[in-house]
Amino acid sequence: MSRSTRRGALAAATVALALTAAACSSSDGGSSDNPSASASGSGSSAFQPQHKGGTLKLIAHAAAGTLDPQVNYTLQYWQLYQSMYDGLLAFKKVGGQESFTVVPDLAAAMPKVTNGGRTYTFTLRKGITFSNGKALTTDDVVASFQRIFKVSSPTAGTFYNGIVGADACIKKPASCTLSKGVIGDPKSNTVTINLTAADSEFPYKLAVPHASVVPKDSPTKDAGTKPLPSTGAYMAASYDPNRELKLVRNPHFKEWSRQASPQGYPDVIDYTFGQTVESEVTAVENGQADWMFDAPPTDRLGEMGTKYASQTHVNPLTAFWYATLNVNMAPFNNKLARQAINYAVDRAAVVRLYGGTNLASPACTILPPGFPGHVDSCDYTKGGGTTWKAADLAKAKELVKKSGTAGQEVGIVVQDDDVNKSIGQYLQSLLTQLGYKAKLKPLSPNIQFTYIQNTKNKVQLALTSWYQDYPAASDFLNVLLSCASFHPGSDSSINISGFCDKGIDTKMHTALKTAQTDQKNANQQWGAIDQQVMAESPVVPLINPKLVDFTSKRVGNYQFSKQFYMLVGQLWVK
Repeated sequence: MSRSTRRGALAAATVALALTAAACSSSDGGSSDNPSASASGSGSSAFQPQHKGGTLKLIAHAAAGTLDPQVNYTLQYWQLYQSMYDGLLAFKKVGGQESFTVVPDLAAAMPKVTNGGRTYTFTLRKGITFSNGKALTTDDVVASFQRIFKVSSPTAGTFYNGIVGADACIKKPASCTLSKGVIGDPKSNTVTINLTAADSEFPYKLAVPHASVVPKDSPTKDAGTKPLPSTGAYMAASYDPNRELKLVRNPHFKEWSRQASPQGYPDVIDYTFGQTVESEVTAVENGQADWMFDAPPTDRLGEMGTKYASQTHVNPLTAFWYATLNVNMAPFNNKLARQAINYAVDRAAVVRLYGGTNLASPACTILPPGFPGHVDSCDYTKGGGTTWKAADLAKAKELVKKSGTAGQEVGIVVQDDDVNKSIGQYLQSLLTQLGYKAKLKPLSPNIQFTYIQNTKNKVQLALTSWYQDYPAASDFLNVLLSCASFHPGSDSSINISGFCDKGIDTKMHTALKTAQTDQKNANQQWGAIDQQVMAESPVVPLINPKLVDFTSKRVGNYQFSKQFYMLVGQLWVK
């Protein structure tokens, strides 16, 4: 899933073996406190009121920026939105593979699809009320789709640009109407969405938080720290990015679908910011906090892998950490310089810095292993081959020399947590070896992701990561590296490298079209596109990570959604 604020992981392979063994039962979505929940991988099938109540305490080093669900693009808050906001469709709120399944949410049923796959008609459920007491109407749905463009949502140009009228909305967001694209009919209680072309991934795109339905009178700019009314089990009572986010029960919520929008167990979810990772671990161990977002530091790993092994849950992810190379600024406007960095990076060293081989593996491609379209391929490894074996520093130095870029200054922008900073320091040392004057710029996770997207900040190299929004190759290649994803001067320009290759773009459009009728062929096309992009080297794939959740003894019913990760609202608090 794609988010900015990424969690690092544990930093010692010696402990990782113990952690993996301890967590095997958890990766299916079950809990050691509730063995029956993991049997089907979907957790409890009915709400269990005896486990309702209490305050769930979450902690993180930093907040994740805006609370606006149509703007925020971070794992940290997308995870919370699962218990707060709803769209027409939703990913099933269960553990395991089923969590990739799309189900009706605010819609009473899956849409009626007509007109050759270009028209979707939804009938809204009746009786749903926002947390401010106002009833949900078709007008709210129509206004919410307009708002995606008015607030310049990061995926407006990639996920929703196929809606009729979207082109005009992208050019002039303020006057967006989508008058022929999204049509509400109050009498029949239906919403019709017209697309310019069939899109087999459209249901996925309707199930992510950027398509959340908010009240029609919501501000047409980023709501920032002011919470928007929600339809789900929880609402935000207050938010101070420097201190705390507090979620309480939505007094108007009544569960309409256990699969799409389940009732939550805790009465209050209290998320505090500003602690060190050392204090976060201690707080979870002592039961003063129930879960930590950040990576535990190295000196605490021994006790976690032994004394607290049953509270440590390890889950593999379809994701990659990577370095972005700004193709529109020196020195990386030179293809040879970009390729040099790809050859030079010792991915095994990055794996060690991240947490060892049980928590990450070297990455050579943009599409992760096991993901649709992935092909084992590695252009940038010593001696060549299909998987990464070793760095080729001699080749890298030769390319830097050919490029004529040696001696230039390169700024490296990373998040300021221990794991990101250590990888940044490694990259700084490596660039210095290659003959560049490298400088490290660590920033708070609260601002780093938006900072590196904005071309005004002239970021040459940045460390970031991408975790799938939904299981489709286009969610990596089209979203991260298409011309439509590059928006100069915007904080919402997810194509951080500024890469725009018209020929490759055309192939992406062809692959998207092929997916309408032949998914297998489309995946083969995406695999070829991945290799073509890597030949141009706008990014440096580093690792494919696993995720570690560390929970307190007070917590039960741990479930891990492959789509949105730990289901926060489904935790029991003793």
